Amino acid sequence: MIEVGALVMLGLLGLAALFAIGAIIKAVLWIVLLPVRLVFWIVGGLVLLPFLLFKFLIGAIILVIALPIVIISILAAFAAIVATVLIPLAPLLLIAAVVWYLVRPEPAALVRT
Repeated sequence: MIEVGALVMLGLLGLAALFAIGAIIKAVLWIVLLPVRLVFWIVGGLVLLPFLLFKFLIGAIILVIALPIVIISILAAFAAIVATVLIPLAPLLLIAAVVWYLVRPEPAALVRT
């Protein structure tokens, strides 16, 4: 049983070594290829800039067109929710209004005779 534990530890040690070597290779490649990546970023950015500006313009136009539709949809949904809540309460509100009408005090006369 000790042999199996030793083999597991040896395997984990090998994996740790592989990961360490991989991390070192990755760091070296990252440093070596950094100038190439910067050149590609700058050139790619300059090439893609007109397309990104066009995309922004089209997005702004679509937003201006869609915004009133979205606002109207939100208002319609709000009205539907309010109606869903108030319509079942209508009989109770009617009964409360009748009771209030019957038990309210008489308004004072504006002119004394």
